[in-house]
Amino acid sequence: MTELQRLLHAYDRHRAEGRPCALATVVEVLGSAYRRPGARMLVTDDGHLTGAISGGCLEGDARQRARQAIFRGEPALVTYDTHDEDDPRHGLGPGCQGVVRILLEPLDFTSPNNPLELLRGFALYPEPAVLATVFGGNTAAGWRTGVGQRVLLTANGAVRGTPALAAPLAAAARATLAQGHSQVLDVDTDAGPVRALLELLAPPLRLVVYGAGNDAQPLVHLAASLGWHISVIDGRPHLATATRFPAAAAVRVVPGRELAVQVPDPAAYHVLLSHNYAYDLAALRALLSCNTPYIGLLGPRAKAARLLEALELTAPETSALLSTRLHSPIGLSLGGETPEEIALAIVAEIQAVKNGRPPQHLRDTTAAIHATAATSSRRTRTQAVEK
Repeated sequence: MTELQRLLHAYDRHRAEGRPCALATVVEVLGSAYRRPGARMLVTDDGHLTGAISGGCLEGDARQRARQAIFRGEPALVTYDTHDEDDPRHGLGPGCQGVVRILLEPLDFTSPNNPLELLRGFALYPEPAVLATVFGGNTAAGWRTGVGQRVLLTANGAVRGTPALAAPLAAAARATLAQGHSQVLDVDTDAGPVRALLELLAPPLRLVVYGAGNDAQPLVHLAASLGWHISVIDGRPHLATATRFPAAAAVRVVPGRELAVQVPDPAAYHVLLSHNYAYDLAALRALLSCNTPYIGLLGPRAKAARLLEALELTAPETSALLSTRLHSPIGLSLGGETPEEIALAIVAEIQAVKNGRPPQHLRDTTAAIHATAATSSRRTRTQAVEK
């Protein structure tokens, strides 16, 4: 289950029980911090927490301030400077060495455009989207008027959100979607300049596992704990069952002879764990022309070489097509032996490929640990009119 899914489940439960809630959202980070912009925490009026906005150092103070926001019925923007080791609001000391801004908002259960309802709308579509959130500015109508205004832009161009600043926020969101990374911008609007987080929302990674043996179970379990969307495919009906893979979104019985007529998902990551040469060959043949970013093959190098030789007989371009996508032996070199350890190595490799990171110790790199959201002080003036 993803963090967003946990937040939505808690939100639905609190709404059904009539428990007032506030949402705490990290909207800007300057320097180092444990969580990045877009991290969220749901707080009830009696202090129950779901989610996290830090490693535990900011939650206590943010909880109290969120409860105050519920009581007052007004949003609040709180800035934590974690450089200050004497700040009594948290016990962070000199740990993260950054500035973190948190937007605290009481949630209106009746509004279809409150932040969690907008995020629910994103969760319904398996495509990237951008959520634009105003957290500061100097609008003509006053500071709090613009704060909390939001627009959700989906990949197909659909726009949802509060109408007051919809056109300029949607235009900035389109630019963010095109750039492919989150950013914080000052956006000029007819009501005055506002500061907004343009958060790129990515759908869960899609993983297709060919093979429903016992070693596939820990892989599916671990991948599901990361919120990945998982499909399991096997030709053996007694193994390919939902009972054996409760965390999978889909479990299908597909005989090897039918793999050739399947249309593989080009955006998914594919892992071959069947332990059956003919089945792996059929799956590889189906994936050969599919522009998937990752194909992992379990087994020794000799098996992979034999499979590639067989493919070359009918598709001489096999090596070129698979050179950057086929990972065999599968997984990172973690010294794993058990199915659980092998699952960890596979998931770690997929995560590295997904994020474009070479596998290495963090202590051996000077690069940023997190992909940082671009922060810009430039003003973006938009004259867009939504159709």
